[in-house]
Amino acid sequence: MDIAMLGLGRMGGNMARRLLRGGHRVVLWNRSPDVAEQIQSEEKSGEVARSLGDLAALLKPPRHAWMMLPAGKATEEAMENLLGVLANGDTLIDGGNSNFHDTQRRAALVQAKGLNYLDVGVSGGVWGLGVGYGMMIGGETEAVERLRPIFQTLAPGKAQGWGHLGPNGAGHYAKMVHNGIEYGMMQAFAEGFEILHAKKEFGYDLYQVAEAWRFGTVIRSWLLDLTAEALKDNAELPNLQGYVEDSGEGRWTIDEAIALDVPAPVITASLFHRFYSRGNGNYGSKLLAAMRNQFGGHAVKKS
Repeated sequence: MDIAMLGLGRMGGNMARRLLRGGHRVVLWNRSPDVAEQIQSEEKSGEVARSLGDLAALLKPPRHAWMMLPAGKATEEAMENLLGVLANGDTLIDGGNSNFHDTQRRAALVQAKGLNYLDVGVSGGVWGLGVGYGMMIGGETEAVERLRPIFQTLAPGKAQGWGHLGPNGAGHYAKMVHNGIEYGMMQAFAEGFEILHAKKEFGYDLYQVAEAWRFGTVIRSWLLDLTAEALKDNAELPNLQGYVEDSGEGRWTIDEAIALDVPAPVITASLFHRFYSRGNGNYGSKLLAAMRNQFGGHAVKKS
């Protein structure tokens, strides 16, 4: 298929590479054109658009443009600009972590112009290029089916790791809750390893503990695999500050829990620990920061 990828950062760049390797024709757009040129050079395929007008001209109708941009202003501006160059029947996809309220509002604006709009919650971090991306999709069925070959290429398997979950907003809403769950799982691992770290009489090698848990146990998981990798060289994490950011989805999940009268104490406590870490980081906070860096390439603060 023909598709444009806008925003070639940690996620968008690797998604573009996976699509190119899957045989799709990808038009590459990034605010810094050298990033698009680097992908084109390394993959020996793809076409670089230096403006949104170029992007529209390079695509064959019906056009498909996938935004992998930061939520908020960057996505809003790109959508408004794309509406000026795309045409009736084209499809605009937001793969960023947008708030579902913004998604529903944008979908109505885009559809009023005669275009299709899909919201795709994407998970996979810096590892998705090799293992595939999990995708939660909201929007019109016809548009989803038209883009099926794209989703099948990006996913871990043609029938695995992705699904059309409902109307516009459903994809980003599911991704929001996914990230809230992620907060809670990470917090549980961080607290458990902090207890082991504090039990000095046993002198635990925390990397070996993680390795023992990784196979055959009930808590084995990819997140535990990444925790083991973070602990491998030096389990004390000496060069890392216990300062843990949050990217917003945990807060939105808790807002929804309150609005729906659904108790969510684990997710709430995990978010509040991240707030606490910014002035009082302990070993558990260091490990949380290390996990975020492992799966998503998120920046960390060094000691």
